[in-house]
Amino acid sequence: MPSHRSSAQTRASRLAAGLLTVVALMALMTLAACGGGSSGNNEAPIRSDAEAVRFLDQASFGATEADIAEVRRLGAGGWIDAQLAMPATSARAFWEGLDAANRATDPAAVSRNEVQFTFWRNAVTAPDQLRQRVAWALSQIFVVSAADSNVGEQPRGIMAYHDLLASAGLGSYRELLRQVSLSPVMGAYLSHLRNQKDDPATGRVPDENYAREVMQLFSIGLVELNTDGSVRRNGTAAIETYDAADVSGLARVFTGWSLPCGDQSNACYFGWSSAPAPDPDAWIKPMSPYGRFHATGPKAFLGSTVADQGSTPDAQASLNRALDTLASHPNVAPFIGRQLIQRLVTSNPSPAYVARISAVFNRTGGHLGAVVKAILLDEEARRAPDVADVEAGRLREPVLRLARLLRAFGARSVSGAWRIGNTDDPANSLGQSPWRSPSVFNFYRPGYVPPNSRAGALGLTVPEMQISHETSVAGYANHLRSVLQNNGVGDIPTGQTLRDVQLPLDNERGRAEQPDGLVGWVDARLFGGAMPAELRSEIVAAVASVNVPALTASNADTRNNALQNRLRLAIYLAMVSPEWLLQS
Repeated sequence: MPSHRSSAQTRASRLAAGLLTVVALMALMTLAACGGGSSGNNEAPIRSDAEAVRFLDQASFGATEADIAEVRRLGAGGWIDAQLAMPATSARAFWEGLDAANRATDPAAVSRNEVQFTFWRNAVTAPDQLRQRVAWALSQIFVVSAADSNVGEQPRGIMAYHDLLASAGLGSYRELLRQVSLSPVMGAYLSHLRNQKDDPATGRVPDENYAREVMQLFSIGLVELNTDGSVRRNGTAAIETYDAADVSGLARVFTGWSLPCGDQSNACYFGWSSAPAPDPDAWIKPMSPYGRFHATGPKAFLGSTVADQGSTPDAQASLNRALDTLASHPNVAPFIGRQLIQRLVTSNPSPAYVARISAVFNRTGGHLGAVVKAILLDEEARRAPDVADVEAGRLREPVLRLARLLRAFGARSVSGAWRIGNTDDPANSLGQSPWRSPSVFNFYRPGYVPPNSRAGALGLTVPEMQISHETSVAGYANHLRSVLQNNGVGDIPTGQTLRDVQLPLDNERGRAEQPDGLVGWVDARLFGGAMPAELRSEIVAAVASVNVPALTASNADTRNNALQNRLRLAIYLAMVSPEWLLQS
C-alpha cells in the first residue's frame, strides 16, 4: 500500500502477497463458511453485531452502523417487514436528473455511463436496501444487457427496467413475468420487439429467441424438477420440460408486439419515419399489441393451446394464456426459488431448504416478497454455520465487494452523481459491471461447477467462480489497492483533483496509532466483530510492521502518511482474505 519501501513495509507486502495466494487457491478450490449466526425462528432475533452483519450481507448491499443498530432493534423479520413497506427508490428519476444536466451542455448527449452511476448511487445510499439487493439478484436471472447495442442505446429504458425489478420483483411472480415480457428493452434484447407472424408465402417464421429463453431462463428451466430442486427422471434420463414444438408454439404468442405509437399503422409498428411523432416515453412503457402482426391459427405449447382467433387475432389474450401456463408450471417454484437462495444466501442450498421455499412460493401464489422473506429467515440462512461445512455460504461477487466497502466506510460522492463507470476489465477493475452481462446467461451460470477443484470434486456449484481466475483475482486486489490508495473510486470530475466517490479515511487516521484497535475497527465494519482470531493476529502484525515515527516538529506529513498506510493496509488485507471473500 505505501508508495515507498522499508523492511517493515516489505514484510507487510509479503504478507499481502501470501494472503493473495491463499485467496487464489482457496477461492478457486473450495467454498467454505465463516462468521456468526442466529436461532432461526420466525421472528429471527439478532443477538450480536456479527449476526446483524451476516444478515445484512444476505439482504442488502452491506452493513452500515445505522443498519446494524436497526436490525438489532427490529430483528431480521421486523427489518424485512419494514423494508417491504418502503417504496422503491427510483433509478430512472435519478438518471433523468443526470441526463438533464448533460443535455443542458450537449443536447445530443446519450447518458450511457449514467446507468452505472445510478446503480452505484442506489446500491450505496438507497434506504430500500432489500428491494435494491433483490433487484440486483433478479437482474441476473431476467437478464438484459447494455453490452448489446440495441439495449445500450436506451439507457432510460434500462433504468425503467431496473425500477420494474425493484417494485414488481417483490410482488407476484406472474406480474413480474408479464412486465418483463412487455419491457421494450427486453423486447430489443431478445428480439420479440417487432416480431412478426409467420408467412407461408415467403417462408418467414416467428423469431423464437424470447420463447426459448422465457422457458429456459426465466421460468421453468430445461428439465423437470421436484419441489426440492432435484431432477425428475424417467429411469436414468432427465425429463425435459419442453421441446422444439413448444418453442415454436410459444414464439407465435410473442408476435405483434412493438413500441406504443400514435396508431396501429405499419409505420408505427416498424418505427418508420412516416409514423406519427414518437411517444417520448415509448421505451419506458410496456410494448403495445398490433393485431395484424400477431400470428393466426392455434398456438400450442407446454400442454396448453390458444385456440384459433380467426382473422382478428388477440395478442393480449394469447399472452395471458402463455403467462398463466408458465407461472403455474410446477417447476417455477424450485427453479426460481433456488436461484434466489443462491444469489442471497448460499450457492448450495440443501434440498430441504429449496423444498421449504417452494412450499412458500406455491402457498402464496408466487408472491416473491414472501419468498424472499422465507429465504432470509430460513434456518439454513440464520443458523451459525460450521466452518467445516463446505456446502455453506457463497463467494462474494466483485460488484458486491465494492458496494460493501463503500457502505461500510461511509463513501460519499463529491459531485453527487456517483461517477463509477465501466468496471468490466478483470485485470485492472472488477471484471463485472452492473447491466453489462456478456450474454443472457448472466456473468455466470447458477449451475457452474469449477473444474479441477475441490468444489468440483465434491460436485458443488460455485456460480461466481465462473468469473474467478488468476487474472480477476489479481485484478480485484490491484483495484482494491487503487481505491484505498486514492481514498476513492470512479471518475475525476472536471475541475476536481479527487476521485468522485470518496472514502473519508483521513478522518479515521488516528485509529492507526494502535494496530490492535485499528484492526478491531475494521473487524467491526466488515465482520461485525467476528473476524477469525488467526486472521486478526496476522493483520495486526502486518499493520504494526509499518513504522510510525514519533512526532517531531518537521515530520508531521511523514507520520500522517505512515498512519494512513496502516489504515489502508488493515482494510486491504481484510478484504483480500478468503475469510471475508467467502460470505458465510
